[in-house]
Amino acid sequence: MTAILFEKVRLNESIELDNRIIMAPLTRCMADDNLVPTDAMATYYARRAGAGLIISEAIIIRPDAQGYPNTPGLFSAAQVEGWKKVTQAVHDNGGKIFAQLWHVGRVAHPHFFGGEVLAPSAIKVEGSVPRMRDLTYVTPKAVTLDDITTLVADYAKAAKNAREAGFDGVEIHGANGYLIDQFLHYTSNERQDEYGQTPENMARFALEVVGAVTEAIGNDRVALRLSPGAYFNLAGDPRDRAVFDYLIRQLNQIPLAYLHAGIFDDEMQFDYLGGRVSDYMRNTYEGLLVGVGGYTATSASHAIENNRFDLVAIGRPFIANPDYVEKVKHGKPVTAYSEDMLATLV
Repeated sequence: MTAILFEKVRLNESIELDNRIIMAPLTRCMADDNLVPTDAMATYYARRAGAGLIISEAIIIRPDAQGYPNTPGLFSAAQVEGWKKVTQAVHDNGGKIFAQLWHVGRVAHPHFFGGEVLAPSAIKVEGSVPRMRDLTYVTPKAVTLDDITTLVADYAKAAKNAREAGFDGVEIHGANGYLIDQFLHYTSNERQDEYGQTPENMARFALEVVGAVTEAIGNDRVALRLSPGAYFNLAGDPRDRAVFDYLIRQLNQIPLAYLHAGIFDDEMQFDYLGGRVSDYMRNTYEGLLVGVGGYTATSASHAIENNRFDLVAIGRPFIANPDYVEKVKHGKPVTAYSEDMLATLV
């Protein structure tokens, strides 16, 4: 019933995966106070090396990218050294791991870095920092053209740091209402310059980041996550469809490792996309597609058999089951996830 999940998959000439099951990026907030990965994190990831590919928890590319407590970084020498322990542990167990590169944009908070919050436009998001509810969001500064140039360079530097740290590649986090995604939606991007107003302009920052990162480490080592459907820290606008139509057409000309849907529940319907995020992306993107959003091994197998996507990212079940892949392969019961499991890394 799930045999298709255990087929080998070649992303490109450089990378072959042992199976179609990807461990989704899962923010755990367990780095030390200098945002350095810990020995416990190395053990945690190594235990999940049975996945065809692990996508790390989102890793901030610079200090002002932080919007959650104790999220690991990839901008200091100590952080790079900490990640070396993680990647070595995963590789020793036969796994592969990509670093997810992250800037949260307007959902950053000065509490963490003591500076300005950056976003495409000076539009505040309502609410407070997860796990730190006493910190409410502030109005961000609209980035200048010089800011944008520096941000693009910092994504590329983080990608180089990831390779130095032993990651097999990187996934650029362009989804879920964070910085890159904020450029791609009309409700968060009101710029009047070459980064706003039209699909070509609004997609420019994402494409510049992809271009800089692929130039830094090679397109075969680079993937991207996108949320065409606005659903988290963003409101949708019917005009968003044209932005993603344009962006994905451009991505079709760049042989990335894969494109990853960003959605918590892939049963969500978006009128302006004609239905589910994954179906829209499959109909638009010509390369390998990673589906995500509440799939079980059985439902993912059916989706892959029906050509809805090529690989599946599994999230919370990996928190509850370090040996998730082996359990599924041998038909063993899978332990149910519960929120109290977030308190520790096991």
